[in-house]
Amino acid sequence: MRYAAIDIGSNAVRLLIADIIENNGSVSFKKNTLIRVPLRLGDDAFLDKQLSDKKIADLVKTMQAFGKLMEVYKVTDYMAYATSAMREAKNGTDIVKQINEEAGVDLEIIHGQKEAGMIYASHAEQTIDKSKNYLYIDVGGGSTELSFFSSGEMWASKSFNIGTIRMLDNQDTEESWNDMRDFIRENTKQFKIISGIGTGGNINKLYKLSEEKEKSPLSFGKLKSLYGYLNSFSLKDRINVLGLNQDRADVIIPACEIYITVMKWANIKNIYVPTVGLVDGIIQTLIEKNFPKAG
Repeated sequence: MRYAAIDIGSNAVRLLIADIIENNGSVSFKKNTLIRVPLRLGDDAFLDKQLSDKKIADLVKTMQAFGKLMEVYKVTDYMAYATSAMREAKNGTDIVKQINEEAGVDLEIIHGQKEAGMIYASHAEQTIDKSKNYLYIDVGGGSTELSFFSSGEMWASKSFNIGTIRMLDNQDTEESWNDMRDFIRENTKQFKIISGIGTGGNINKLYKLSEEKEKSPLSFGKLKSLYGYLNSFSLKDRINVLGLNQDRADVIIPACEIYITVMKWANIKNIYVPTVGLVDGIIQTLIEKNFPKAG
């Protein structure tokens, strides 16, 4: 049995096809194929408040290809979600309809709160000590989702219009940053120690670059020095010398800035990076839908 997850983000569009494993009543998944297409829908959505014909055509073609791949892989169930860029595009609902008609893919535009919940559903918390306090930080191209956990329970969660593409396009506002700072301060004052959990493509890349031992957290100091190191290279050299993908080399800098700022405001010394994202959460949600007792 195979499930698929489609995540239409502001920087890239992803398809994860996963093999579903049933074992003595418990159900898990193993990643089979992950495809990432750097469409960068956010540039249009945040600057023009709608997607251009070119971006729409590229997105429809990508969804047609994903649909064909799901057929070939004999996927039995899937979910497709669009996040910040499509939330903001005035023609978002028309595009959803077009994708359904031309690619046969059912797509839903989800709000930030649902996105945060989905990322949490990726079960990254299974490796985490339930007795501690955590702040989940998911940085995307268009938004940052923050969720506070204490004793394994989520008790505050909010999505902010602060993201890497938004920052590159100078579309982040002082108001959004102030909102985020107030939210963090309000929810950290009763705790002495909070650890971070970071999700998203950029923190996964930063974690790889840090060469930390698997499952070890990344320290605030290490993240700051990584930021300084990456910032010392030109964009061209980040691609040619450091070997970063073209669509990662620019966004990784504002991503660092967001993580560093959030960690500073929340007084977080260490951040765990379980290398999961929205697509993992979608697969987990599909398992819980189809195997309610196993979830």
